[in-house]
Amino acid sequence: MKIVVTGASGRIGRAIHVRLSREHDVVGFDRAPSSTADVVGDLDDAVLLRRVCDGADAIVHTAALHAPHVGLVADAQFERVNVDGTRRVLDAAVAANVPRFVFTSSTAVFGDAATPRERAGWVDEALAPQPVTIYHRTKLAAEALLRDAAGAGGPVVRILRMSRCFPEPAPLMAAYRLHRGIDARDVADAHALALADTAGPQATYVISGATPFLPDDADALLRDAPSVLRARCPELVEEFELRDWPLPASIDRVYDAALAMRELRWRPHYGFDEPLAMFDAGWSEVLPPRRGAWTANE
Repeated sequence: MKIVVTGASGRIGRAIHVRLSREHDVVGFDRAPSSTADVVGDLDDAVLLRRVCDGADAIVHTAALHAPHVGLVADAQFERVNVDGTRRVLDAAVAANVPRFVFTSSTAVFGDAATPRERAGWVDEALAPQPVTIYHRTKLAAEALLRDAAGAGGPVVRILRMSRCFPEPAPLMAAYRLHRGIDARDVADAHALALADTAGPQATYVISGATPFLPDDADALLRDAPSVLRARCPELVEEFELRDWPLPASIDRVYDAALAMRELRWRPHYGFDEPLAMFDAGWSEVLPPRRGAWTANE
């Protein structure tokens, strides 16, 4: 297949480009030049987007402003990039008769719904988002316009709400892999499988690392995470003790990717042990531990 990947110079776009290039003809599109940006251009350029989409079998749209931009970039710019930019990519796909569209969204869209006060939040596709920031609102708006297009006979749409995935201190990355983090390579695998899934016009999935926790753990996770970790993941506890790292005192949410595992037949391969191994090997993707106390709610 010919697949267009927008945002191909970004961390996730690059991982997706590399993964899909094993099997497909991939055209990376980004405003920033890079080894995976085959075409350099802006989402504002409708003519260039239309030309890039000609003959494509699928679009993977990762290009966006993200949570770290909140407060630094005007809200109007979020609307222009995340909503209007998605609309322009969709319009180009429809004009070129592209039959499949995979959208990279974020578990951040759940907003306040993910963190109830009295217990850890259990976050899956059934949970209704409660957006807080302009980032949340614009990603949800982009999702909605894609669902509407799919329902009106447009491309088959798959929306992947991926969890936290960027360089952080090693203890955080390791703990997050149990409840709110994901490896970029696992994200890329999920996109590859979503491209192949055409059972129904649209679907939305949470994409996060496999969790050892159960919904019944929600109260204890918020109040006394170490006790739950000792019961559910003693291997992580042992690693932290060997390294003299404190366990998170509280865990405020769990992202549950069971639906994607079941329907897409996707499995995350890189658990808590992977960032530890990368840290030991000196990879810049994993940062040294911070001094002082920390929790998995950072």
